[in-house]
Amino acid sequence: MRTITEIIVHCSATPEGRATTVGEIRSWHLLRGFKDIGYHYVVYLDGSIHAGRPEGAIGAHCQGHNRNSIGVCYVGGVTRDSKHAKDTRTPEQKKALLQLLKQLKRKYPGARIHGHRDFAAKACPSFDATAEYRGL
Repeated sequence: MRTITEIIVHCSATPEGRATTVGEIRSWHLLRGFKDIGYHYVVYLDGSIHAGRPEGAIGAHCQGHNRNSIGVCYVGGVTRDSKHAKDTRTPEQKKALLQLLKQLKRKYPGARIHGHRDFAAKACPSFDATAEYRGL
């Protein structure tokens, strides 16, 4: 059994306002050689939360941190022209992310919440998740 010590927030790096599905992200990840979608959860533009990789399975979302983490991704994260990182979370996504992270913290009380950018030279998730969710 694995011990979850981190919950890592990501963005799909898709243009602001463009809908993306778990199936589409899964297909991108399969093309990259992954066994499945790398994230455990994906939050759509409307705030609905969708399961990705089973929570009990090791993710493929943050190199060096997958074994002991849960990966959560919101759809968006870049400007409409895809040229710049941008916090594109809709009000519904912000609410759903907070709800999901609270649930995960109840389940894994020792886990710390981070943004992918805390571990990689990327802008992902295009906002400071560590600071925003520090109080959870």
